[in-house]
Amino acid sequence: MVEKEGADLIHLDIMDGHFVPSLTFGPDLVSQLKQITRVPLDVHLMVDNPRKMIPEFHKAGADWISIHQEATVHLHKDIQTIRELGMKAGVALNPATPIHFLKDILTDLDYVLIMTVNPGWGGQEFIPFCSRKVSQLRNWISGRNLNVHIQVDGGIKYANMDEMVRDGADILVIGSEIFHDEDPAAVLRKIKNKSDSLSLA
Repeated sequence: MVEKEGADLIHLDIMDGHFVPSLTFGPDLVSQLKQITRVPLDVHLMVDNPRKMIPEFHKAGADWISIHQEATVHLHKDIQTIRELGMKAGVALNPATPIHFLKDILTDLDYVLIMTVNPGWGGQEFIPFCSRKVSQLRNWISGRNLNVHIQVDGGIKYANMDEMVRDGADILVIGSEIFHDEDPAAVLRKIKNKSDSLSLA
């Protein structure tokens, strides 16, 4: 469905039951998805010690991998590992984590994932102060003339897409809005049509 309706990425939340309370799935499911879709797989590792899992998800077919700044003490090394394996590399920040933690790593990134809810559960409401983080990060990236995308995840809906784009996001992760609807394909088409008009990356 997501491929037919024009999704640009398939965002996969990997949770280990430690970094966040929930437990989802692992490399096997990613590998199975890789066999049935040409849409790039965007793997978001919400796990402790992500370094151990990066090679496994690369082997499974991940095209993009983001890891949490809060989950590793060797962020630069882990980002280099992702890039050396040929994947796009991102850093995710929890809502309460300031963007200044990215100061020395930003030039090594393909994207930053700003969590706009506390990670671990779907269906949460957007946290308003995260808008400010997105706009500050966009100003920072533009001021340094970097080619770094801003991805936002959590409480993103058709109704607040415009605000997110105005703040500076160019990749929107939308889950509950689509998959909790009786006609997810129709919702995705509606979102895709709007995103095209907003000139998202």
